Amino acid sequence: MLLKDKVAVITGGAGPNGLGFATARLMAEQGAKVAILDLARAEPDAAAARLGAGHVGVVADVTDKASCDAAIAAVLKAFGRIDVLVNNAGITQPVKTLDITGADYDRILDVSLRGTLYMSQAVLPAMRAAKDGSIVCISSVSAQRGGGIFGGPHYSAAKAGVLGLARAMAREFGIDGIRVNCITPGLIETDITQGKLSETKKAEIAESIPLARLGRATDVAGACVFLASELSAYCTGITLDVNGGMLIH
Repeated sequence: MLLKDKVAVITGGAGPNGLGFATARLMAEQGAKVAILDLARAEPDAAAARLGAGHVGVVADVTDKASCDAAIAAVLKAFGRIDVLVNNAGITQPVKTLDITGADYDRILDVSLRGTLYMSQAVLPAMRAAKDGSIVCISSVSAQRGGGIFGGPHYSAAKAGVLGLARAMAREFGIDGIRVNCITPGLIETDITQGKLSETKKAEIAESIPLARLGRATDVAGACVFLASELSAYCTGITLDVNGGMLIH
């Protein structure tokens, strides 16, 4: 198993059809002990229970530094170490540039970008002490191509910020044996897309993708497992596209 005896923390991981839960499930299958972090209303405890025994759910708000610190303290108390962090928590909003309010901007950037910083800050001391660790940050093809199907320009900005933040952390913490990498998913069928695209529209989009289909949550989960495992031991500061060829650059 690729992650035997590893401890993995996944933010925004409770949604049953989301990238985070798919990643949690695959990491658990690969031998990891998993901590699912999410808001109370998402019921992270119940999500962790669906993985089986030996995993935990912790309530955390990634936009609040004290909440992040408390959540990581709880994980360390439960497992004694943290080997992997997947910064998955994020929200989107389909609005145009001139319609973005200050509150919209703050809300979108707070979850994706501030949350990535705060949660990384919370786990880095433990990883630095262990001289080992892998942080995987979920960005988006929207950051690379200047917009997507569901996210507005502020979402693209937030996800582009994640790329820059991850690269900077990779440079800073490589000396400590900590790897920091990004994944840029294309259009993945999750709760965000449910009911928002007709089958006809999905087929039209699929025709424009070289692999001729929309992505699945498991596609991103597999990339997360790769970046969390020793298979990617010499990878840091990279951006791994998981988009079926939607963007080739």
